[in-house]
Amino acid sequence: MTIRVVVADDQELVRSGFAMILDVQPDIEVVAEAGDGAEAVEAVRRHRPDVALLDIRMPRVDGIEACRTISAAGDCRTVMLTTFDSDEYVYEALHAGASGFLLKDVRRDDLVHAVRVVARGDSLLAPSVARRLVEQYTRPAARPRRPDARLDALTGRERETLLLLARGLSNAEIAAELVVSDHTVKTHVGNVLSKLGLRDRIQAVICAYETGLVAAGDPPPGGSHPPGASPASASG
Repeated sequence: MTIRVVVADDQELVRSGFAMILDVQPDIEVVAEAGDGAEAVEAVRRHRPDVALLDIRMPRVDGIEACRTISAAGDCRTVMLTTFDSDEYVYEALHAGASGFLLKDVRRDDLVHAVRVVARGDSLLAPSVARRLVEQYTRPAARPRRPDARLDALTGRERETLLLLARGLSNAEIAAELVVSDHTVKTHVGNVLSKLGLRDRIQAVICAYETGLVAAGDPPPGGSHPPGASPASASG
């Protein structure tokens, strides 16, 4: 199956360079290029690609706002591109619905890998990375936890699964914690994402903090691996 891609960047040479790298791959087709966020949203609407590469800083409509619109409108997944290695940009992009985040000096092979990872429905950042970002930006609020109605849709075991996702555990680690099979964990993860209307595991991490299920500074579950042990991409 061919992965259809839209590339959006206000710098023509950068945009063309990324498009050229991707378009020569046997399983990837660049269906459109865009010079700003508004053009990117229109290109996604018209061509219905699988993945959109979006520069964060673009005129008229920036990449984060374009990502938010694209994520809300359909099944196209987004990878954000930037020259700025800033946690704030990463957090805002993930919160807008991005499934990946790359610096513009990314290696050719890593760019191609990123598109393939996101196209198959996986996240480009490990959940543990997202967890550290969420902790950083929720810590100043320091407000008491309150029940969130969104979590009422989950069964007790699904809530446990979300908690362990938020603490950065892989499917295998969650299976060990809950003493169930990997297949059962995949089912629980799928149910959590479906019931809460989330696109991937990274969104689940953010949701767990926003709903108060997990708070910054909470201890990790007993026997789990330390944060950062998860791979650079994580299956949903």
